[in-house]
Amino acid sequence: MNLPNSLTLARIILIPVFILVAYMKFPYADFVAAGIFLIAALTDILDGYFARKGNDVTLLGKFLDPIADKILITAALIVLVEMGRLAGWIAIIIISREIAVTGLRAIAAAERIIVMPSRIGKFKTVAQVTAIIALFVRDYPLSLINFPFGFIALTVALVLTIWSGLDYFIKFGKTYFSS
Repeated sequence: MNLPNSLTLARIILIPVFILVAYMKFPYADFVAAGIFLIAALTDILDGYFARKGNDVTLLGKFLDPIADKILITAALIVLVEMGRLAGWIAIIIISREIAVTGLRAIAAAERIIVMPSRIGKFKTVAQVTAIIALFVRDYPLSLINFPFGFIALTVALVLTIWSGLDYFIKFGKTYFSS
């Protein structure tokens, strides 16, 4: 197994660890869970970097990487909803977008259509990860000055989630209907 796939597998293994720690009741458990989540999210950057740098892109990696990303984000959103730190409707919109885009990619692949991811999707991922971490740590240290960073990051993430989802569908539509 190559390094990029090992990093993706590490992300998958970290997901249940993150969930377990998130539900534990010990001092600073939220911070530890947020740290585990951040490490898992960083493996996404690293696996892509090493796959491109070493020209080591594999079919397994193409399959596992997006699944690992979606499971990580979905798990975090569900945990935050259960903790009462995130409205369920927001989680539903974000998770629905991920499922819809995954389905669209499957259809595009079956039709041999390549829908290139845009930068909006990268910004969306960064905003989602940032918002999730902020919500886990309850905006600390900005909460000390009553700055609602988590709410702002979540709003940005939600807008970018919808925008990037629409972008995928528009790109697919233009390619599919023009051929």
